[in-house]
Amino acid sequence: MVDVGIFTSPTKGRITTGQMVEELVDFTKKETDYLYKLVIGTDSKTGRPNGSKPVNFITAIVIHRIGKGARYFWQKKTAYKIGSLRDKIYTETLFSIQMAEKIVPEFTNRLNGQRCNVEIHIDVGNQGPTREMIKEVVGMVTGNGFNAKTKPESFGASYVADRHT
Repeated sequence: MVDVGIFTSPTKGRITTGQMVEELVDFTKKETDYLYKLVIGTDSKTGRPNGSKPVNFITAIVIHRIGKGARYFWQKKTAYKIGSLRDKIYTETLFSIQMAEKIVPEFTNRLNGQRCNVEIHIDVGNQGPTREMIKEVVGMVTGNGFNAKTKPESFGASYVADRHT
């Protein structure tokens, strides 16, 4: 198991990567008649525009039992010298992709090879200044083999992760 640090769960508190994957798997095994979606999204709280202040990035991992609830976990990272909105959005997207690359293989292995629908949620949408970056960041995600969702469907980034920034 690749350790990607400590996660926080609203119900379990601080847990390891292995414990989080175990919780994801257990959640899917409790109700086998439902479809599941693993969602990974990152949001950030911007420091000063010139990059002189650290920027906190929150990555959320959500296991969604479609039609019947979800569980989520989150992790905080800090980065420096994020100078522009474009840099911030690229960093958010990259953090989500990196997290997926690390936990999806273990999650799939723990499900005995069963594939789960994996989505990377990106905090960009057709409204506002991020609309010009949609094709670029969606391309980053799909180029890495994951499904991309943008606003208003990107709840993993724009709602769950945003709660903790």
